[in-house]
Amino acid sequence: MALRRHIVSVTTAADGSATAYSPFLSGYIHEIHYIKTDFADGVDFAITAEATGETIWTQSDVNAAAVKAPRQATHSNVGVAALFAAGGTAVNDRIALGRDRVKIVIAQGGNAKSGAFHIVIDDAK
Repeated sequence: MALRRHIVSVTTAADGSATAYSPFLSGYIHEIHYIKTDFADGVDFAITAEATGETIWTQSDVNAAAVKAPRQATHSNVGVAALFAAGGTAVNDRIALGRDRVKIVIAQGGNAKSGAFHIVIDDAK
């Protein structure tokens, strides 16, 4: 496993919104760290894969720094949700990117406020 950290700094416009992108990444997303600098309390963000629109992490009304390890539901080879035991909970796995950028959209972040997102990706070759 070769973990690499990519830092995306984000500064909002006067209306409290912003959109920022990581460089192109390939590998499995291990974690995303939200580092609060001075975004307003109650900031909303949506983090997706740019090319596919796949949701990586969305959260509303965030007030403090946070670390998340986003996962997605898996499916069998016939497209049925994979479950742990019959009728059990979903089986989740890491989210993969293939030469894609992570898109970070901010709302309600405050006028000219900033924060950063550390994207930790396993890009073992």
